[in-house]
Amino acid sequence: MARMVTTRRKVISTAAAWLVGFLIFFPILWMVLASFKTELEAFAIPPSFLFFHWTTENYATVQERSDYFHHALNSIIIAGGSTLIAMLIAIPAAWSMAFSPTKRTKDVLLWMLSTKMMPPVGVLVPIYLIYRTFGLLDTRSGLIFILCLGNLPIVIWMLFTYFKEIPKDILEAARMDGATIGRELIYVLTPMAVPGLASTLLLNLILAWNEAFWTLNLSTLEAAPLTVFIASYSSPEGLFWAKLSAASTLAIAPILVLGWFSQRQLVRGLTFGAVK
Repeated sequence: MARMVTTRRKVISTAAAWLVGFLIFFPILWMVLASFKTELEAFAIPPSFLFFHWTTENYATVQERSDYFHHALNSIIIAGGSTLIAMLIAIPAAWSMAFSPTKRTKDVLLWMLSTKMMPPVGVLVPIYLIYRTFGLLDTRSGLIFILCLGNLPIVIWMLFTYFKEIPKDILEAARMDGATIGRELIYVLTPMAVPGLASTLLLNLILAWNEAFWTLNLSTLEAAPLTVFIASYSSPEGLFWAKLSAASTLAIAPILVLGWFSQRQLVRGLTFGAVK
């Protein structure tokens, strides 16, 4: 029998959830507010929250100093390309591990996950030398390749978890009806795993969009995404907080809007199979 939830408990839980949400969102809110301040107001102590001289000068300066749309286009191509390639590789890999496992499947999964435990700086020098030899430095294809490899273990693990929740009887029925492996993947498995596929795609896109280590070390100008665009406002003279906040706001705006409109699909996918 379900336990009754009192009104007082609902109010307390709702207030606590809003408080936690506000604390998580506050750094982003503060960054957006700082982007409309002057440099002096951004450094002012005590800081002003809403009552200050609002200005859009920082956004104009950022656009004059750097080509925002060039960096944004690079981010879209690199994040989208690495996500698409990772999904094309991960779907059949996760399918084979979920529905045709071998005695080494768990070992392979653990090995893939273990690669994420190694700090990227540990392989920076050999990868940099390889990229320099093959002319992949400061290229979109080079960044797409490294980001795809970096996020592939997480993508396979997530899809493997989602696919395990799908009853094997449905796939066996499709095979009895004469479905090939390709048709089974496209027409049977994929429609049933849409929530999991969508959340995995969105999460991988966010990870690739926010990746800073490889983009800062393997690109300079031509293929530089928005992470390099933000880092350019950190100089030996110091940090220009207002301009840095404006650049950061412009950089996170596209992915923030995407996450806002797809949050329902993202939550549905992340909780896929959690409730029996």
